[in-house]
Amino acid sequence: MTQSVLTSSLDEYLRYLMDVRQMSEHTINNYRRDLQRFITFLEQQKIRSWDKVDAAHIRFFSAYLKRQNLASKSIQRNLSACRSLFSHLNKEGKCKTNPAQAVSAPKADRKLPGTFDADQINSLLDFTPEEWIEYRDKAIMELFYSSGLRLSELVSLNINDLDLRSGQLVVTGKGQKKRALPIGRHAVSAINAWLEQRPQNADNALFTTQQGQRLQQRSIQQRLKHWATRQGLSGNLHPHKLRHSFASHMLESSSDLRAVQELLGHEDISTTQIYTHLDFQHLAQVYDNAHPRAKRSKK
Repeated sequence: MTQSVLTSSLDEYLRYLMDVRQMSEHTINNYRRDLQRFITFLEQQKIRSWDKVDAAHIRFFSAYLKRQNLASKSIQRNLSACRSLFSHLNKEGKCKTNPAQAVSAPKADRKLPGTFDADQINSLLDFTPEEWIEYRDKAIMELFYSSGLRLSELVSLNINDLDLRSGQLVVTGKGQKKRALPIGRHAVSAINAWLEQRPQNADNALFTTQQGQRLQQRSIQQRLKHWATRQGLSGNLHPHKLRHSFASHMLESSSDLRAVQELLGHEDISTTQIYTHLDFQHLAQVYDNAHPRAKRSKK
């Protein structure tokens, strides 16, 4: 069966993403899935060439995704893939416009990230390691909370990325961008204790298995669940929850949004703004103390 013009263009675009843009296999698979969905939609509309696609088709596609119960964030990703594809097709001379450019994606619901309060964090980290794996796990959890790392950032850390004497580390974040971060004294102490237990035959990775191989993301996720149960914490414990707790506690203490943005490695400050919530008790206390008609008379 002869391949359609739309499908052949998609294959060419995916090769471009792989060979020229050097995107990861995971990212390319996301593009393939989203754009194949778009092509299937166009073919159902009897559209066989790119120059027949206009903004109305993109809006219909967005509405179609909504009817399929896709989340707003998924629809945004699909439309972003369409915009990128048409931009490439423009450069290749296969169409003259980018019809997806004029179509706005539905706004994603901004859910507040789950966090632990300071007492819960203290309960989680209040144990004395006895076995090598406990030394490692405590160092991992202290570092997550101390520096607000993403899981991928922590997994990729090497020993020479840290300067424990000055309490600093250099982490490689999204887009291979590096940023310098402070390490709290509790994390420095836990890491030093782990380094004494770390396998002698290990490579340069900071956190390893007992065989000296770099620890993988899935293993860390499983260990955090183990510690949540062992320390009697309610709610799911995952790496991002420690990162969220770090960000929330930093903002509540400092109110310095720009500084927290830098610490988290966010490109857009609007991403950091989801952490600007304060707990209700604090808000109620401020209200009672500040609002003229909220103050209660003393008996």
